[in-house]
Amino acid sequence: MNAQAREFDYVIVGAGTAGCLLANRLSADPANRVLLIEAGGRDRYHWIHIPVGYLYCIDNPRTDWRFRTEPDPGLNGRSLIYPRGKTLGGCSSINGMLYLRGQARDYDGWAELTGDDAWRWENCLPDFMRHEDHHRLDPGGDADAAHRDFHGHGGEWRIEKQRLKWQVLDDFASAAVEAGIPRTRDFNRGDNEGVDYFEVNQRSGWRWNTSKAFLRDVEKRDNLTLWHSTQVLGLEFATGEGDEPRCRGVKAERSGEEVVATARREVILSAGAIGSPQLLQLSGVGPADLLAEHGIPLVHELPGVGENLQDHLQIRSVYKVTGANTLNTMANSLWGKARIGLEYALTRSGPMSMAPSQLCIFTRSSEDYRHPNIEYHVQPLSLDAFGQPLHDFPAITASVCNLNPTSRGTVRIKSRDPRQAPAIAPNYLSTPEDRQVAADSLRVTRRIAAQPAFARYAPEEVKPGVEYQSDEDLARLAGDIGTTIFHPVGTAKMGREDDPMAVVDSRLRVRGVRGLRVVDASVMPTITSGNTNSPTLMIAEKAAAWLRETS
Repeated sequence: MNAQAREFDYVIVGAGTAGCLLANRLSADPANRVLLIEAGGRDRYHWIHIPVGYLYCIDNPRTDWRFRTEPDPGLNGRSLIYPRGKTLGGCSSINGMLYLRGQARDYDGWAELTGDDAWRWENCLPDFMRHEDHHRLDPGGDADAAHRDFHGHGGEWRIEKQRLKWQVLDDFASAAVEAGIPRTRDFNRGDNEGVDYFEVNQRSGWRWNTSKAFLRDVEKRDNLTLWHSTQVLGLEFATGEGDEPRCRGVKAERSGEEVVATARREVILSAGAIGSPQLLQLSGVGPADLLAEHGIPLVHELPGVGENLQDHLQIRSVYKVTGANTLNTMANSLWGKARIGLEYALTRSGPMSMAPSQLCIFTRSSEDYRHPNIEYHVQPLSLDAFGQPLHDFPAITASVCNLNPTSRGTVRIKSRDPRQAPAIAPNYLSTPEDRQVAADSLRVTRRIAAQPAFARYAPEEVKPGVEYQSDEDLARLAGDIGTTIFHPVGTAKMGREDDPMAVVDSRLRVRGVRGLRVVDASVMPTITSGNTNSPTLMIAEKAAAWLRETS
């Protein structure tokens, strides 16, 4: 490859959720030469595309970075797997496919924290809608007027109904209504309170990842170059105006050779809430003490790089049921598995089309909250832990997470080697507020399961167990049974100029460094009140518009 081929206008690190959209939008202008770099390979693994295949993609070196958390005191010393996508499409290739935006108050809060009204809900909504292709707006769809006000059609990001129904989940939903939780038709209008089935990022029973949505149809553009299976080793800097460093490109290993790709305009980090702070730290941008510890020359001190880690911790309650059809009973026989496979082959429906969770509930853990502060992912199955066999008795799992945790964690490099995973310390349940929400949310689960609509199944609480009743017992049990729901954010947060922990400004430019932005979930100052994939796409849509304005 000659030197000219290594010079671009924009270099994007990470072909995941944000990176694929950015590559699409920036290369739409033929005057822009864009390089997109991905450490993983192409998304050709068949289990990426079959919805239930997330079971075979998570913790698989072919598709997952296979991170692990540090032993966590809040989890009573346990360490968790911490999946992050390592393939085209990134986490959208291995995640739960659930389409949630969060709540309007999330984005209004970002506007207050950054001093920039561009982040207010009403100014984010058009960025959500710009790439949407919502099923209710299809010809013959059942959209009401509000759907047309809040959703888009004809964009790249397909949103569909799930292609299955479970009576036991229908009855759990009815029990939630009896417990005082309203039904809803749409979790994405700014107030997501209610109960309904999740909508999913699928197309006709196949996973719809960002590689298919934003990259596949434009990859052959003459001005777009894709380097997959390419490990970025670090950022390259030059002295800028007033001795302020300028990011001039990246150093990467490609086909066993070290290469430098330079950016005439900007380098954009879209490596995610773990990868982006790791790369900044490795390149000399971050907390001075941490960099000195590893002998990394300081390019620019930003103490917030790798701090402010937030995640949703799900607490899994398991209820054994009688007289119900659940996946435990269907999938624990060869005949049942054959029927499941045949249904998917013929109709692209049934359990193989399942997202990891089917029924959704947003509600309050107590009357102290004016807004929904917990979210349920309810499934017609149960197991001891992810990757373990299904139980041999019929059961459902009602997982609940605190939407707005006050606990904060860190991502910090362990060495100068870019191939060594950083230390990931979420610090779950490290505040009294989070421990109280954990205890209260388990009580909400019990209240729903005790309603008349669910009584026909004679539900028996297997986990955590009815013998645990006090706040202290339930918080401790939450630490025993809680697992990540894979939503890390915040490790390169945006903020005002007077916020010493802000890594990027409100337009996502790295503070004190020219020519460098971060565009992924790491820039969220606070976690959204729901799943984080589609908010990350919104952030990328907004950033793409700003980049086009300055090109």
